[in-house]
This record gives sequence, C-alpha cells and structure tokens, in this order.
Amino acid sequence: MISGQILLQSVISGMFMGGIYALVAVGLSLIFGLMDIVNFAHGDYLMLAMFATFWANRLLGWDPLLTLPFVLVIWYFAGQATYRLVIRRVLNAPMVAQMFCTFGLGIFIRYAVYFLWSADVRKVSDNLLSEVMQVGTVFITRAEAAAFAASLAATALVFLFIKRTRLGKAIQATSQNKAAAMEMGIYTDKVNAMGWGIGIMCVGLGGVLLATYYPVHYYAGWPFSLVAYIAVAMGGFGSFWGVYLGGIIIGLIEGVLGTVLMPTYKMVFVYIAFILVLIYRPKGLFGKF
Repeated sequence: MISGQILLQSVISGMFMGGIYALVAVGLSLIFGLMDIVNFAHGDYLMLAMFATFWANRLLGWDPLLTLPFVLVIWYFAGQATYRLVIRRVLNAPMVAQMFCTFGLGIFIRYAVYFLWSADVRKVSDNLLSEVMQVGTVFITRAEAAAFAASLAATALVFLFIKRTRLGKAIQATSQNKAAAMEMGIYTDKVNAMGWGIGIMCVGLGGVLLATYYPVHYYAGWPFSLVAYIAVAMGGFGSFWGVYLGGIIIGLIEGVLGTVLMPTYKMVFVYIAFILVLIYRPKGLFGKF
C-alpha cells in the first residue's frame, strides 16, 4: 500500500521532471510549427548543454547559474547556424530526406561527444542548486524546483514574444502561410533562422538546469527528445500551452504510475496514454479541431 506521503512526493517529482520535458517540447514545437520539420537532433543539443555545464564546472569552477547566460547566447546562435548550414538545404526536400537529415545530425553530435569524452557518466559537483529542502513531508531539491520555475517562465516569455511582438507576429505569419508572409515583405529565411535559434535556446536552458541533478553522458538527450515528441503530439499541434501541459502530464504519469505500480515500466504507461490520445483525440488533448 502506497502512503499519502510517497504519493505526494511522486506527484511533486513527476511535475518537476515534466517541466523539463515541457521546455524541450516547446522548443521542438516552435521549430515544427515554422517549417514542418521534426528535429530529431533536438535532444542532442540538450546533451551538449549538459556537457557545457559540466566542463565549465570542472575546468573553470563555474556554478551552473553562471554558465546559464553563456549557454543561452551560444545555443541561440548555434540554432541559427544549424538552420543556415544544414536545414536550409533540405527545406524543400521530401519529408523523408528532412527526417534523415536531422536524425543523422543527431547521431553525428552524439557520437562526436562519445569520441571526445567516452561513454563515462559524469556529474556536476556541489552547486548553488544542489541543496535538498523539506517542505512539510516532501523533499525537494533546489535544482528541480528551479528547473520547473525556469521552464514555466521561459515558456511564458516565448509565448509573449510570439504573441505580442512584431517579430513574433512575423513568426506566426510565416508558420501559417509562408508565401503570403513573403508577399507582405517578411524575410522568411531570417524568421526561420530565428525560430531555430529560439528553439535550441530553450533546449539549452533545459540542459543547464538538468545537469545540476541528472547524470551527464553522451546518450542523455535522446530519452528527453523522444518524450518531447510525445508531448507535442499529446498536447496538440498548434497549441503552445497545450504542448507545455503535455510535458507536465507525461511527467506526472511517469512519476505517479511509476511509483504506484511498476517503476521499471514507467515509460510503458506514458506510451499507453499516448496511444489512447492518438485514438480518441488525434489532434492532441488541447489541439484545434
């Protein structure tokens, strides 16, 4: 019999992990919404951000919070560079070619990291977010709480940027009708590059915060990338906050059912929920029908 304390702990832990899933999914959804391209390398940029955090901590003694602004700036321009050097060349190619392109990019990044730093599992040493806090009967690490808060704040900022600014409206116009956007004088190539920059910047934020309490290794990003795809489909294409809530729901399913039933098969419950959503709500829980 699961006690109420354990159940509450699993709910909090699942919700906090769901915040990371949601942040990765929001970046993925932004890129897909702009160009209808699924970025299979998305999780590998998360992994690179984790390694950047680890090496900055190991070699320079930097706390992850100090590393964070540098990663955000670098990852934004890395996203733009990825678009200009790779994605733009396959933008008008068949979908299969686009999928293989981003999938191959992910494999290249993953095994380049494996070649450089081996498959060893690393851990960021004690940092400002490593302390464990007790709130009533629930134990929470500062890292998990900060990651959840940052995911919510970042999603809100991106949402406001997309909805309220002139550049954001250019992104919306490009995603809805590229040809019409070009007729209105919007330089869609720059908008696409900006979208990739913001999407990769979101995943960079997630990587830095995740590295404060999660093992760092060359394969760390792929599971988060896979869950992000599920969150986008479950939340609903075209629904910005739906994607975020999709990530939270996945974290709760994983945390609660994994604790109450079988921890080893926690992802099975996520896949079952995903299949049920596809059957009964093909456009997602919060998608537009």
